[in-house]
Amino acid sequence: MMDEPWWEGRVASDVHCTLREKELKLPTFRAHSPLLKSRRFFVDILTLLSSHCQLCPAARHLAVYLLDHFLDRYNITTSKQLYAVAVSCLLLASKFEDREDHVPKLEQINSTRILSSQNFSLTKKELLSTELLLLEAFSWNLCLPTPAHFLDYYLLASVSQKDHHCHSWPTTCPRKTKECLKEYAHYFLEVTLQDHIFYKFQPSVVAAACVGASRICLQLSPYWTRDLQRISNYSLEHLSTCIEILLVAYDNILKDAVAVKSQALAMVPGTPPAPTQGSHL
Repeated sequence: MMDEPWWEGRVASDVHCTLREKELKLPTFRAHSPLLKSRRFFVDILTLLSSHCQLCPAARHLAVYLLDHFLDRYNITTSKQLYAVAVSCLLLASKFEDREDHVPKLEQINSTRILSSQNFSLTKKELLSTELLLLEAFSWNLCLPTPAHFLDYYLLASVSQKDHHCHSWPTTCPRKTKECLKEYAHYFLEVTLQDHIFYKFQPSVVAAACVGASRICLQLSPYWTRDLQRISNYSLEHLSTCIEILLVAYDNILKDAVAVKSQALAMVPGTPPAPTQGSHL
């Protein structure tokens, strides 16, 4: 792997163009799998495992992409096979996207509480055969762009000295604003894993929408700058549908969190009700 991230290198624009060309060749996600109802559970498992192993976002997103598209095209009949495919997707993705010293060992995966609680473990023979099955299913091509491959490039132009801040925003320091916006954008990036509806959009659109949604949450004006339009080649109108879906998901998550907090506080005598969440726009 390169010492510096590609989006910080001299050929960043060329790499971005290549990724944009490759995303046009990605297969359509049909949402035909009878296991879609179990998708959220296995996405959560992959997310927890990748977090436990400290994998990069690109590896995590590629793992979910491989799992979704494999299940969309092939029938899995047992839960053991499904676990084997999910774990193999994660290990393949980590080998392709992450640093060699970050690639988890099978023993490390098997020993996690996440899998042991499900009474599941994978042998080396099962892993090799499943990895081979996956590689053949994807024609040995794992160079598959996901939103995680675009986000950091777009974040380079995410904050401008010309940005207008709402009166409630505590700082106008571009560096601090950019750090906060990066956290929001990566949060939205993880939100996109939770629903296969985001396969309706090109990965670069989803990544750009994560930046746009973050600027809206932070009430930075304009919501989409000329620099962002230049670096992404997308207008705000092009991103509006995806941004709206992201913000609705964000609102729902906040409402769920407030509801859980309210239930917990209701058990404490004399505690006033929690305030409701307001709108972003």
